[in-house]
Amino acid sequence: MDRILWYFADPMCSWCYGFSPVIKQLVAKYKSRIPISLIVGGLQPDTTTPISDDSRTEILHHWHQVHEMSGAEFRFDNALPEGFIYDTEPASRAAVSIPKLEPTATFPYFLRLQQAFYLEQQDITQTDVLANIAEEFDINRQQFLNQFASQEIHDKTQRNFAMSRQYGVRGFPTLILQDKGSLELLCSGYTGFEQLESKLVAWLEQSEKHIGNE
Repeated sequence: MDRILWYFADPMCSWCYGFSPVIKQLVAKYKSRIPISLIVGGLQPDTTTPISDDSRTEILHHWHQVHEMSGAEFRFDNALPEGFIYDTEPASRAAVSIPKLEPTATFPYFLRLQQAFYLEQQDITQTDVLANIAEEFDINRQQFLNQFASQEIHDKTQRNFAMSRQYGVRGFPTLILQDKGSLELLCSGYTGFEQLESKLVAWLEQSEKHIGNE
């Protein structure tokens, strides 16, 4: 495999939400120098039980931490209502559905899911909500629903989760640089743009120098 930057994230990971302006900048500035590919990592897929009071308290504590560190806006009042099932598989599968329908919307759709969940309190575990958001990107609703429900996309989502484990990802967001068989961790957890950029540029320059010497 040629050079690529893997972005391991989950649409219902609050630290990934706080990181969204950073990855947006990286994609905009460096996509011409290195492909950047989103891999949904599977934060809490296939959960079936409603969130407990203790879990809700813990999660909201993380949200406040993300807000303080990144400045990301959250709507805290009435967040994670009683009976909410924190299943990250549907939103992840929706994100995996998008590239076949509108490749340019891959990252924008993922970022929009985060905004819908954390700021607008939309329930992105629900298929109708995921389809509504797809329509915001001029994606045909029925085509989205067909992709979302397909065995192909189910399987691809599971492969994303498996790749996250295979690459040793322990938390989100994680960025891993790959050059053929060589892997280098760019960041694990929230990291600011300037710090990431300096590491990425150094890696790209070294990689490009190596290519030039081949």
